[in-house]
Amino acid sequence: MRETVAITAYAVGDYSLALRELRTYRRISGKDDQIALQVDSERGVGRADRALEVGRSVDRSTLPTAVRVELAIAMSGARLDQGETERALLELDIPELDPQRAYEWSPALFAARATVLEELGRGDEAEQWRRRATVAAEALDDASGFEAAETVWVDEVEEEEDESSDAGTGIDAETPPEGTAEDAQD
Repeated sequence: MRETVAITAYAVGDYSLALRELRTYRRISGKDDQIALQVDSERGVGRADRALEVGRSVDRSTLPTAVRVELAIAMSGARLDQGETERALLELDIPELDPQRAYEWSPALFAARATVLEELGRGDEAEQWRRRATVAAEALDDASGFEAAETVWVDEVEEEEDESSDAGTGIDAETPPEGTAEDAQD
C-alpha cells in the first residue's frame, strides 16, 4: 500500500508525500527497489545533495538491472542540479549503456545521456544519443508482440557525413547471448 501511494504521489508531483511513503516502504520492507524514485523525490523537493547521499547509501551491485539503471539516471539528474555536468555524465557510464542493444531501460538511459551531452555543449553527440533512444524505443515497440522479448538488437547509430544515408535502423529481435549487460555488475 505504501509503495502504491508513493508512486502515485511521485506521478502527480507531490514529492514530499512520495518521500515520506518511500522512506516508510523501504524501512518496513527492507527493499531498495524504489531507490531511484526516492532519489528523484529528494531532487523534487530541492535537495540534490540529499538525493546523492541517498543514492550512495545502497550497494548498486545488489540491485536488479532496471533499478540500477533508473538509479544512475536519477543520480545523473542530481549531479546536473548541482551544476556538476561532467560528473552527471560519469553517473551514466554504466555497463548497461549499450548502444547496439535495446533493453527496456535503453530509451530512458540514452535520452538521459543526450541531455547531459547537450548541457556539455556536445550537440552532435547529443543528437546521436537522441536518435539511439528513438531507435531503441521503436525497436522495443516493434518487438512487444514477441512473448519473451526483453532485448532487441539494434545496429549502432553512427553520425554519417552523407545526410542521405539511412544507417542505424536495422533491428534483430533475437535474444542476446549470455553475459550481456543484463548480467553485468556495477
